[in-house]
Amino acid sequence: GILGPNGGGKSTFLKIAAGLLKPSQGEITIDNEKLGVYTKSIVSYLPETNYLYKWMKIKDALNFFKDLYADFDSERAKESLEFMELEEGERVTSLSKGMMGRLKLTLALSRKAKLYLLDEPLNGIDPISREKIITSILDSYSEKASILICSHLIYYIEKLLDYVFFLSEGRIILAGDAEDLRNKRGMSIDKLFQEVF
Repeated sequence: GILGPNGGGKSTFLKIAAGLLKPSQGEITIDNEKLGVYTKSIVSYLPETNYLYKWMKIKDALNFFKDLYADFDSERAKESLEFMELEEGERVTSLSKGMMGRLKLTLALSRKAKLYLLDEPLNGIDPISREKIITSILDSYSEKASILICSHLIYYIEKLLDYVFFLSEGRIILAGDAEDLRNKRGMSIDKLFQEVF
């Protein structure tokens, strides 16, 4: 996980890794490749903002992703919709923020990507949606892929974290294996976050 306060550079980093922004300095490689067409094809990015068209129904969003991404797994998406308690005929404009969060996560995790970039997937989400989102992320874990979550809501995602980067003003100020940090510091990652920031 990339953890830090609002404005610390988390979302900017993910946008760069997703190939949406150019870095002002330095370089990012994914799967030992410089950012480009290949890396875009293996990265599934979940932005914090809403990116679906207002005219869409959920089934339109699924078809949009299926047409856009060769690795989109329609069966996985339909199973996830059922778990998330979403109906294909619902209009995206009728969805609550929590339900929209569930849909966006379903779309992102239904790709067979090597790297999933999740930007604040729990921000402003109700408790029921939060639990469904966390469960879905845990269930999507595969040794063939990595999931990178950016958040400032550490308490809720701590059980998902195996390695953490603390980011402030675009700089990593602390990084390490989550379990090692807990043991060395004698506190949870959430408490450590509060101490660092």
